[in-house]
Amino acid sequence: MKTKSILAVLGFLFITTSSFAQYTEVINSNRPGASISAYSVGKNVIQLEAGMSVDRQEHKNLNTEVNAFGLDFAVRYGLFKEQLEISWEGAYQFDTFTNNASNPPFDFNRNGFLSHTIGAKYMIYDPYLKSELEKPNLYSWKANNSFRWKDLIPAIGIYAGANFVFSDNPYFPRTEPSVSPKVTVATQSHFAGRWVFVSNITYDRITSDSKELSYILTLTHAFDNPKWSAFVEHQGIDSDRYADALFRAGGAYLLGDDFQLDAYIGAGVKNTPTRIFAGVGLSYRFDDMHVDELIPIDEQDPKGDDPKNKKKDEKELEKFEDDGNDN
Repeated sequence: MKTKSILAVLGFLFITTSSFAQYTEVINSNRPGASISAYSVGKNVIQLEAGMSVDRQEHKNLNTEVNAFGLDFAVRYGLFKEQLEISWEGAYQFDTFTNNASNPPFDFNRNGFLSHTIGAKYMIYDPYLKSELEKPNLYSWKANNSFRWKDLIPAIGIYAGANFVFSDNPYFPRTEPSVSPKVTVATQSHFAGRWVFVSNITYDRITSDSKELSYILTLTHAFDNPKWSAFVEHQGIDSDRYADALFRAGGAYLLGDDFQLDAYIGAGVKNTPTRIFAGVGLSYRFDDMHVDELIPIDEQDPKGDDPKNKKKDEKELEKFEDDGNDN
């Protein structure tokens, strides 16, 4: 299988770093993009994500069309500890396939799972957990919102799961195994105050004849009104069954700390097939059972109460006050 270079840019991910590790003040949804966050939802947190989409495909060489309507869902649960999450995800499609190469053209209806997975994700590295990167400068807006190279050091999560293909699925060959492994490496960085960069590398259907390799790079921006965010995404897919480079863009809106609405549009760059698609969705979390997991004192950053740091903060305050007097 020839492996191609693929780029990607995704997802609305509200992650606030704190001394309580994974749990965030607002919902951390993988929607509306295609990538997954390096972070979990938090211990004992249940999160539901669902959406619907439309997709139109035209294959230039085969002279065929597909008009599809899809439903997708994800159930995520933080298990045992802040870094661990288990999930059940699926995407089900209804479509009409039209063959324009015949005379007269004919069409038929299909439906089935495009994906159906169960797995677990564990965050193996969090650069903010013991670092002063997580500590905001109380006196300098510029310090909190300017770009710093060290902010690009990512959190890293590992996902491992299994695909389940049911019999008579029209979207897979009959030789497709009923169960096949899937692994993903997810990274996530926060920089310049309101930007989040996420990347995924995924090796899917590992024991199948149509193994799939993909990767995604994700960029998200939160606006002055933090309830709104926007994203752009480019996803690349390479397999014997299907290969494409997809672009997505969209946004999300917080109705509350635990409730998010989203929408997106997208397109492919190929004409075998040409694709145009769009979708809307929502995410909701139940966090009543969550209790903040404090970091043991011997694991906390000893620099936090360093007199040198306090002196530095005092200088920042003096500079801040001087700038205000000049104005």
